[in-house]
Parts: sequence; structure tokens; C-alpha cells
Amino acid sequence: MKTRNKRLLAKLVKDNAGLFVGAALCTVASVFLGFMTPAVLAEVLDHYLGGMPSRLPPPFDRWALDLGAGGNALGPLLGAGVVIILISLVNGVCSFYKGRWTAMASENAARSLRDKLYSHLQELPFAYHSQASTGDLVQRCTSDVDNVRRFLSFHLMNIITTALMVGIALALMLPISAKVTLVSLAVMPLLLVFSMVFFKKVIKAFRGADDADGKMSAVLQENLTGVRVVRAFGQAQKEIERFDDANRDQRDKFISSVHLEAGYWGLSDALSSVQIVLTLVVCIFEAIAGRISVGNLVVFTSYIGMLVGPIRQLGRILSDGGRSMVALERIDDILRQKEETDLPEAARPDLSGDIVFDNVTFRYDGGQDILKGLSFTIKSGETVAILGATGSGKSTIALLLQRMYRPQSGRITIGGHDLNQMDRKYLRSKVGLVLQEPFLYSKTIYDNLRIAAPQAQRAEVEQAARDAQAYDFISESEKGWETLVGERGVTLSGGQKQRAAIARTLLKGSDILVFDDSLSAVDTQTDALIRRNLKERRKGVTAIIISHRILTLKEADRILVLEDGRLAQEGSHGELIARPGLYQRINNIQSGLSEEEEAALDNASFQAQRGTV
Repeated sequence: MKTRNKRLLAKLVKDNAGLFVGAALCTVASVFLGFMTPAVLAEVLDHYLGGMPSRLPPPFDRWALDLGAGGNALGPLLGAGVVIILISLVNGVCSFYKGRWTAMASENAARSLRDKLYSHLQELPFAYHSQASTGDLVQRCTSDVDNVRRFLSFHLMNIITTALMVGIALALMLPISAKVTLVSLAVMPLLLVFSMVFFKKVIKAFRGADDADGKMSAVLQENLTGVRVVRAFGQAQKEIERFDDANRDQRDKFISSVHLEAGYWGLSDALSSVQIVLTLVVCIFEAIAGRISVGNLVVFTSYIGMLVGPIRQLGRILSDGGRSMVALERIDDILRQKEETDLPEAARPDLSGDIVFDNVTFRYDGGQDILKGLSFTIKSGETVAILGATGSGKSTIALLLQRMYRPQSGRITIGGHDLNQMDRKYLRSKVGLVLQEPFLYSKTIYDNLRIAAPQAQRAEVEQAARDAQAYDFISESEKGWETLVGERGVTLSGGQKQRAAIARTLLKGSDILVFDDSLSAVDTQTDALIRRNLKERRKGVTAIIISHRILTLKEADRILVLEDGRLAQEGSHGELIARPGLYQRINNIQSGLSEEEEAALDNASFQAQRGTV
């Protein structure tokens, strides 16, 4: 086991030390009580029935002598029966509390591990989540944690039991007959060597099986979250085949691990049976020769029988232990990822100042430069639109502003304050971002909007919805504001999700608003109405609008045109359509929409005038 895995497992045990110690004490008591029953039977056979001296230590030997006085065998037999019953009762109590405390401790450890994983995932950089498989992460936080829980619950005490039983058996059997003891344990070295080989192989097998399980979970998660696309493109059969391949791979790898386990259990059972028979045969010959008593024969055969159980369980301990080690490795793979950090005295400045990109260069891991020495300034309270071809870096600018990523060179400042020196949570609370594909929770529409501002009053929520042109469709929904939107907002159309996301961001009251193609799924009339409402609402708020639609961009104070990660053009709509370049070409392509644009604006003006009447 790797050092980090040992530390993680040790911490889980340490955090529940009281429960585990109590369970360990019960385990020790149970093991000792288990050895007492054969000893009582041997005492009855040799001392009371065979007339041999008592094997009990003082003063218990005197009590045994008094109990058997007068030659009445019924008294000792009844006494032995009572003792065995008491031993069984106490053993049952110890087993109950051992099971109870190990279950409580293991469940506490699993809960702690899940909480630790979840909170750690929340603090990992966005770059990690953009590359990780969601299905695999879910599998690590559920199945892998459960593997660790199962080991702590069922096998941690079994390790103590096995070690104690072997040690106590040796201590009790050697004084009686070293020869029989050595014969009885002759196969154990072979079993231990085989166990070590099995443990190494089973870890490798389970590592491959868990990876396959994670891949299958990822395929399932992708299919369920993308079910609309799957249906739209008629890819159901292809997805079934894809899942079947992942499922078959997972099955084959688990079957391989099961074959290993079956081989080990079969051989361990055979060796254990050989050990019992060998011990019994040797004990019979030794008893016939008079070298051991009948009571000692009972002791040896009983103790060997008691050892067979833990030895047979060794395979399951090693198997589940190997599975737990693999699970800990996969869990630790998440926990050792570095969290996002802030400076010790991270700033929380006023963010109403100018936004400055100063010679910013950025690339994603292992990729080419997306932004190449990009420089521009957005004045406080200004509305700036950004246009560019796919891959020109528009969305990257939005992510950099929220410090989801950090540039490789250059600096980004707001009001003269470097983003890298700010408290990241504070920064993100002040920079509102609306994405083209917004995420909605499986809650009511009202709860989804209030996530951004839990303290907001109903009137504020409704006003934000009106400004985002979402109020009407919400009111007309089956249950109004209490309508459940489904997982990821699946019950809403693209335009409805975008409008709900805009309302949610407006409710947040950010100093800077970034709309990353977040009006792409709404019609031009609704687009015009939303932009008019935003213009009135966001006075003093800096706004950045990223879009491919000229209608959405044209009313901005300035328009930035990106090409190949660089600032190619800058100016107002009127200035840019007069210059040859990307903006002019896109405007010419979309010029067929001019009549629709005018009608939308006229309609927006008419609606605004009606609202003032």
C-alpha cells in the first residue's frame, strides 16, 4: 500500500478511534472466550472423568477439586454446562457490540470521506473539471467509498481476530505438544506465501475492473444527460452498442478477478481440510500412544477447527482488502489534486473600475495559444460587444474574467487591481456570467432563480424575470413559479433556459455582466426587448456581450472584433460596417435580416410605450 493511502486509511480509523478501540476490545474478548469452551470440555474429560490433575491455574484448580469432591460427576458436568452457557452469552454480547461499533465507525468514516471528496471537488480548478469524466468521479465518490466502508466494517476486526487466534492457539498448544502443534500448522507457511501472490494479482485485477466500471459509468452519464441529442440524431442504437462494449469490458475484468478469488478460495479450502485431517490423524496416534490425553485431543482438534474459519476468511480479507486499496488509490487521486488558492491577504476591492487586458496570452493545457498578446480596455459602465469566429477566444475572455483560468503571460486588472491578487469567490460574486448553455437545477423555477440571491424578495425575483422576458412563460407554465424544470432544465426550451439564466444573473446584482452568446436561442423580437430592459437596468454596470448576431451587438458602445486570438478591429457598429473586415462581412451576410430587425425594434418601442401608459 502506498504511503498516502496508509495515511488516509489511518486518518479514517483515527477519526473514529473510540468506536474502533471498543470494537477491538470486544474482538479480543470474543477470541479469548472462544478458546475457553474447548478448555472447559478438556477439563471435564481429563479431570472429572479421567481422574487426571486439573489443568486450571490456582485458585481455579482448588474450586474444581471442591466441585468434584464426593465422586459425584453430575455436579461438575452441570457446572461445566453453566460455564459454557455463560461463555456463549458473554460472547454474544461482545459480538453484538463489535458489530454495532464497527458499523457505526465505518459509516462515519464513509460519510467523512464522501464529505471530504465533495468539498475538495468544489475547490478544484475549473481546468480539472473540464477534463475529468463526470461518470468516473461519481463512481469514485460512491462505489469506491463503499468499498472502503465495507473493508472497515467487516474485515478490519477480522485481521485482529486472525492474528489473535493464531497467537493464542500457539501459546496454548505448544506446552501440550510441540510436535502436534508443528504438524497442525505445517500448511500455514504455504498458505501465507500463496496469499501474498494472490494479493498482488488481485490488486492489479481490481484496478482494471474499477477503471472499467468508471468508464461504463461515464458512458451511462453522458447518454442520460445527452438524451435529447441522442434522440434527435437517431443515435440510440449506436449508444446501446457503445454501452454494451463498456459493459462487456467491465464484466470481463470482474470475471477475471472472480477467477482469481475462486482459485484462492478453492486452494485455501483444500489446504484447510488437509490441515484438519492431518491434525486429527496425528492426535489419534498420539493419544493411542499415550503421549496426549483425550482432553488434549479435543483441544487440538477444536483449536485447529477454530483456526480454519479465519484462515478461510483470509482470502476474502485479501480480496476486499485489495479492492479497498485500489479504491483508496482512486480516491486519493482526487484528493491529491491541488485546490484553487488565494493569496494570504487576497483583495476584495471595488470592481466598478475599468477592465484592462494587458498583453494577455493564454493556452489550454497541451494546446496552442488561444489569446496572443491581447490588449484592450473596457471603461467602467460601458457596454462592449465581442465578435469573432469560432476558436478566436471570445468565451476564453469570459472565463478569464472569472479567473476560471489564469493567463500564461500578461495581466488582467479591474479598477487597477490584478485578478490574481483578488479573493476568487468575491470576484466571481461580482462578475455575473450567462452562458450559451446555462445549467438549471432539478428544482422549481422560483428556486432556480433565487439560487443567485437567496435573500431576494418575491417582487425582486419577478422583476428580474420581467427584465429577462421570462415572466410570461413562467406564469403560463402548468404550476407557475412552482413548476419543476427537470434535471439540467430539460423541460424548458433553449430560449426559456437562457432567459431564466439571465434573470438569475440579474438578480445577483453583479458589478460586471458577461453574456456569452446567451441570447442565441431567443427570437430577434425577444432579443431586442431583453437588450432594451438590460440597458435600462444596468446603469453604471459594465456589460460584455459576446454574440454572432449583429442585431445583438450593434447597440453596444464599442465592438471588439477578434481574429486568431488578437484584436483585429475596434469601434462602433457604424464605424465597423464602413471598414473592410470580419465585421463587415458578417454584417453583409446577415443584412437579409434588416427588415426583421427594424420590425423588432419598432415593436420593442411600441411595447415600451404601452408600458408607460
